[in-house]
Amino acid sequence: MLVKIAKDRIRKGMFVESVACPSREFARRRFLIKSDAELAAIRATSAQEVSINIRLGLDAEGRAPQADKGRQALDRAQVAAVRSDVSQSAKALRTSLNGLVEGGALDMDNLSQAADENASLWSDSTVVALEVTRLKSKDETTYVHSLAVSGMMTLLARSLEMAEDTVRILGVAGMLHDIGKLLIPNEILTKPGKLTDEERHVIRNHPEGGYRLLQTYPELPQVVLDICRLHHEALDGSGYPLGLKQKELSLPVRLSTVCDVFEALTSVRPYKRPWTSTQALDWMFARPQFFDRKLVIRLGSVLADAPQP
Repeated sequence: MLVKIAKDRIRKGMFVESVACPSREFARRRFLIKSDAELAAIRATSAQEVSINIRLGLDAEGRAPQADKGRQALDRAQVAAVRSDVSQSAKALRTSLNGLVEGGALDMDNLSQAADENASLWSDSTVVALEVTRLKSKDETTYVHSLAVSGMMTLLARSLEMAEDTVRILGVAGMLHDIGKLLIPNEILTKPGKLTDEERHVIRNHPEGGYRLLQTYPELPQVVLDICRLHHEALDGSGYPLGLKQKELSLPVRLSTVCDVFEALTSVRPYKRPWTSTQALDWMFARPQFFDRKLVIRLGSVLADAPQP
């Protein structure tokens, strides 16, 4: 569980998730404070707050994390805490994405920190996060979906032993991958009935719309733009918008596709019952023409190995 504390309250033995300052001041994340030098480096920044993980280190009062006690069923308090975290993150992401759509400045440090905190939530509470994000209200669907895809992408990337900087960038990419949907009229995006051919074309254009929008922010890494544009491609070339085939799709793009489709299949929708994780993974595994089977298997392993609450 993440807790934000004032910078002057940090001490050795705390596990730091992130320091709320520009990365040029302090770029290190996810580490256990072991030395006075690390304390001094954090205190020398302009940060007011530090996010600590009280499951992996001392809490704000200096107490050691408690051992798990027969974690069998979803704990109501934990579900409520995760639901609150997801709701707050979705509101913050809504503000950030709408700001970009309106031509506002991109705060890469803020996005990176948000991606780190979301990744920590998914790492600590994978099972609960899966359950909480299955059910979305109509006005938060895009934002909660993006948070869930981001969280799963970071879990999968870490399981593949990608560099932590790459994991962070993929977390940001997951949060931005559906920004093109914000360019679609709401009456089309939330239409409960069958779409017309014209409406379907509008929706299928969201990867290109998002890509063109993100192109206006040169500080974004190319992989973020690629994932936004190509997450609906398929290995056999039958996807959209470019009809690229497997050799033309990078590992991060293939990874984003698996997480995006899995999240969609397991979510509650007005017109269908959500699939279980097993049903979704089996369906995707049976379609190697669309999905990278190795990544489908790896995602299944990551979810199966997640600590039970």
